[in-house]
Amino acid sequence: MKNFLEAPYLIEMVRTTTNMYAHGWDERNGGNISLLLDEEQVADYVDTSAVIRTIPTGFKAPELDGKLFLVTGTGKYFKNVQYAPEVNLGLVRIVDGGETAELLWGFEDGGKFTSEFPAHMMSHVARLKVNPANRVVMHCHPANLLAMTYVHSLDEREFTRTLWQMCTECIVVFPEGVNVLPWMLCGTNEIGEATAEKMLTARLVVWSQHGIYGAGQDLDETFGLIETAEKAAEIYMKIAHLPRVNTITDEQFHLMEERFGVKGREGYLS
Repeated sequence: MKNFLEAPYLIEMVRTTTNMYAHGWDERNGGNISLLLDEEQVADYVDTSAVIRTIPTGFKAPELDGKLFLVTGTGKYFKNVQYAPEVNLGLVRIVDGGETAELLWGFEDGGKFTSEFPAHMMSHVARLKVNPANRVVMHCHPANLLAMTYVHSLDEREFTRTLWQMCTECIVVFPEGVNVLPWMLCGTNEIGEATAEKMLTARLVVWSQHGIYGAGQDLDETFGLIETAEKAAEIYMKIAHLPRVNTITDEQFHLMEERFGVKGREGYLS
């Protein structure tokens, strides 16, 4: 059996959590990541028949029965993942219609998965319906996106258009736009269900006054989605109080659509 710490996806998870902390997106134990893995990716590194312990999930997700996830732990600091991944990360298998997680590796201090696990799993269910290649759900607290939710309308069309107008690349990176939730109590099934519903139409969901959820095919893509939206929000927060002399027009957005073979969300451009 190979060393799980040398698995490529484990190494990439460590790099990603470290980078997210360095960006200031994941203060203290803020933020979480879950990565869907195939049995064949895991088989050489972990005996999947050896269950360390079981953990109740508190929700139902029969669509995920038997699926494996590498996930960050509750109360764990992203800055510490690189030093003790076996404590701060865990590999779990979903069973019993989603109501139980079998721990196969990690959480060696007796911990368990993030408190946002329901929101992650529900978002995975939603994104797999839209695109079976989507395997990552990532949550963090980028400062400028949070700030934007205090001073900008939360209307999804207006919020998206503002972000698109801040950086030329935005409509290419997230042509489906950004969905937005009003403030909701975190760590609940209710916010998980609301986030999953939003995930059916966009890979980015802003939690007002809290953070953002992103989904993608791999850790790089998902990180890049959030990174791009956060850069746009940073530019907005720098200029929001100033008169806007120039902007990217809808005609120019259409040129971008043609050039890069993307289509902005229906009804968001004139």
